[in-house]
Amino acid sequence: MFGFKPKEDEFFKLFVDSSHVLRQGAYVLKDVMDNYTQLEEKMEHISKLEHEADDINDAIIDKLNQTFITPLDREDIYSLATMLDDVVDFLQGTMQRMMLYKAGKPTPGAAELASVLAECTEEMVLAFALLKNIKGNQHKILDHTHKIGALESQGDNIYRREVALLFDTCPDPIEIIKWKEILEHMENALDHCESIGDLLRGVVMKYA
Repeated sequence: MFGFKPKEDEFFKLFVDSSHVLRQGAYVLKDVMDNYTQLEEKMEHISKLEHEADDINDAIIDKLNQTFITPLDREDIYSLATMLDDVVDFLQGTMQRMMLYKAGKPTPGAAELASVLAECTEEMVLAFALLKNIKGNQHKILDHTHKIGALESQGDNIYRREVALLFDTCPDPIEIIKWKEILEHMENALDHCESIGDLLRGVVMKYA
């Protein structure tokens, strides 16, 4: 059942490629939050990564349409592909808002949230690298998905703390609106990471 043919293996390679693009995007955002310089150059970088993520997503969908027997459920392949792409969209959207709103230097809490997000993508890269051999790697994959869930919970706490801090300490309601939306975009990216982890856990339960 798990002796996949080369063409079927391409799905797993594309998932790995997609997770690597996602990780790169998360670290571009982390760099912006840690070192608020060269924002335009970094925006250009993450936009290129977003296009690359779109191309990989399109390749997975095209292959899905051309493959009669797939190594995983078609719905799972489609959902994993589109959710990976969606997270990159949220990363790009976060930086776009920072530029459009001229939001200025991020707070330490925003940088902390970006760091958690980057760590979350590290776990996803590791999980997708193991997906080709689900049966042999089931415990390792599940371990990575549990870490993703724990990181998402940590990110939720940071998000709530930062929003509360905005309302408590920021005298300018426009600045509150700007940064609340930026923080929400990062929190949405983390929520999608958790959804990917949940879906990976479901895939393991089906096939291991």
